[in-house]
Amino acid sequence: MKRKSESGPDGRAQSPGKKLCKGSERGRVLGPCVASPTATFGDLRNAKAGQARCRHVPPMTPPPELQDWLRTFQRWSGPEKLLALDELIDRCEPPQIKHMMQVIEPQFQRDFISLLPKELALYVLSFLEPRDLLRAAQTCRYWRILAEDNLLWREKCRDAGIEEPLSLRKRRLLSPGFMYSPWKLAFLRQHRIDMNWRGGDARPPKVLKGHDDHVITCLQFCGNRIVSGSDDNTLKVWSAVTGECVQTLVGHTGGVWSSQMRDNIVISGSTDRTLKVWNADTGECVHTLYGHTSTVRCMHLHGSRVVSGSRDATLRLWDIETGQCLHVLMGHVAAVRCVQYDGHKVVSGAYDYTVKVWDPETESCIHTLQGHTNRVYSLQFDGTHIVSGSLDTSIRVWDAESGNCLHTLMGHQSLTSGMELRDNILVSGNADSTVKIWDIKTGQCLQTLQGPSKHQSAVTCLQFSSKFVVTSSDDGTVKLWDLKTGEFVRNLVALESGGSGGVVWRIRASNTKLVCAVGSRNGTEETKLLVLDFDVDLK
Repeated sequence: MKRKSESGPDGRAQSPGKKLCKGSERGRVLGPCVASPTATFGDLRNAKAGQARCRHVPPMTPPPELQDWLRTFQRWSGPEKLLALDELIDRCEPPQIKHMMQVIEPQFQRDFISLLPKELALYVLSFLEPRDLLRAAQTCRYWRILAEDNLLWREKCRDAGIEEPLSLRKRRLLSPGFMYSPWKLAFLRQHRIDMNWRGGDARPPKVLKGHDDHVITCLQFCGNRIVSGSDDNTLKVWSAVTGECVQTLVGHTGGVWSSQMRDNIVISGSTDRTLKVWNADTGECVHTLYGHTSTVRCMHLHGSRVVSGSRDATLRLWDIETGQCLHVLMGHVAAVRCVQYDGHKVVSGAYDYTVKVWDPETESCIHTLQGHTNRVYSLQFDGTHIVSGSLDTSIRVWDAESGNCLHTLMGHQSLTSGMELRDNILVSGNADSTVKIWDIKTGQCLQTLQGPSKHQSAVTCLQFSSKFVVTSSDDGTVKLWDLKTGEFVRNLVALESGGSGGVVWRIRASNTKLVCAVGSRNGTEETKLLVLDFDVDLK
């Protein structure tokens, strides 16, 4: 006898041995009643494979009155049938109600996902959390095909802020039978990395010794290159992979107090009043930029231009390719402590209690933002908002276009020495040992990172991602916090000399690595860099 063809979810022929989801009718030939809009519940029940007339009562001959009643029931309209069922249920005893449930419930335990067009099924699955999506893939083969869909996981990655690495796109050698979904691999890889940050597997930290017992004043980390600057007048270029010092940049005659890096170009500012542009690959000094008359305390690089701020109260805009000074911005009456530059506007904070917004091309001051009652030590600028932190304990949020103060954020008790702003979320670190998370749109403090595990001394540096906040302190620790809940996760670094002189001066983090500049001012801790690696091996 010729076997009837069976259809899969997409209408194509389906293997007779294909595993079906529990309750699924796919692959089975149902009677015409299934396709008919007037199919009855009994038709659906009778269509169950291997269950011609599934009954939960002993076989018996129905009384003649039952057949008469059923014929009458069939003639009634829909509302009349519902009324009859209501009256019937009201007259049933618990055993009869239980029997109805046993008959009716299984009919609704159907694999509706497999009955949907693929596009609609994927839309439904897109509302699942990733962990539920992984569980769904174990239900049956067709659900696995859906749950492995690359575009579905791409959306999950985008929701989580995960980008697909180039190395993952090139990965094609997979185990037999593996459904290739690079976005799923990217998501799972990031999940494992996050677990490593939280306390999973972590390689022993690399210890990079250098700068003798001097202070590491600035730190840059990009790709596999680390650059540390020190008050010993030098900068060192390190490999984040091997931990080797590949170059020592010698040329400044005073301590290095500021730096920036882009690709293989390093720019440094010093107490010798100069900036230097270096080739990190060769260690060569490409340009020495003269013009400032005091320490170059801060700088910000954008493309091929860098803005420097000095204790001489001026800012200068330089072309790092030619070494030419393009513009000089004058107007502050005290040392410039912090600067931001987005390629169009320059924003500077100074010891004269003000923040200034500049048009560097015309060398004009667009706005002078007044309100702080003490020195301005930290700045963030996202093109729309300016955020300034001061020794007066306040943080102010300004509108960059109008110069208006939108919010004054109160809550810290001392100097706000470091901040980071992204997507209207501001994280601030303070000398009062606390870290706060703010919504700059509303001016609301969302979280204060404190409690029994909080820092015991001034916060020196911080960074945050979509999930975590990493903070360092004079107490010799680096702490990991949950961004959303504000809960302490764990200590990433805890120096034995912490509390007795050991400090963490600077931190820089990528998705998979953390670089910490540690040491002491009293000789209790050797000056060095610690590199922690949280990456995973996909082999």
